Amino acid sequence: MEIQFTPEEIAKINELKALYPQSQSAIMPVLWMAQKKFGWLSEDVMRLVADVMDLTYAHVMGVASFYTMYFKKPMGKFHVQVCTNVSCKLRGADEIYDFVKEKYSIGHNETTPDGRISLEEVECMGACGGAPMIAVNEDYHENLNLDKVKAILQDLPQ
Repeated sequence: MEIQFTPEEIAKINELKALYPQSQSAIMPVLWMAQKKFGWLSEDVMRLVADVMDLTYAHVMGVASFYTMYFKKPMGKFHVQVCTNVSCKLRGADEIYDFVKEKYSIGHNETTPDGRISLEEVECMGACGGAPMIAVNEDYHENLNLDKVKAILQDLPQ
């Protein structure tokens, strides 16, 4: 697969850059856009982002490596994030994390051999009032227990 943005994507990147007094401030939405397109931020993808943003590779890598929302390796088709921060932990997050880990025989930032499921233990996802919570890709699920988690995972398409 050739790593490049389409003319439409370049136009969108230019729109994003124009929103800020300094165009480099658009780096986060552009990285997000790249990750959604390519699945993860490989070195080649980060170099492409650096080129279109007129930034150094080191700057792009610095931003991408600081934030856990950017994947620096391929993740599963369904990326399961389990919040284990204080509120979630007090309401059973460790049990949920251990269940997912054992169900798929994977650990933190690992992916099943078929590439279907990846697991990540994350810090606060901003849903303390709905603890415990997980995210599957960009779908957030709150006020969970093991039965609800089992149903969510069972409903994932093959």
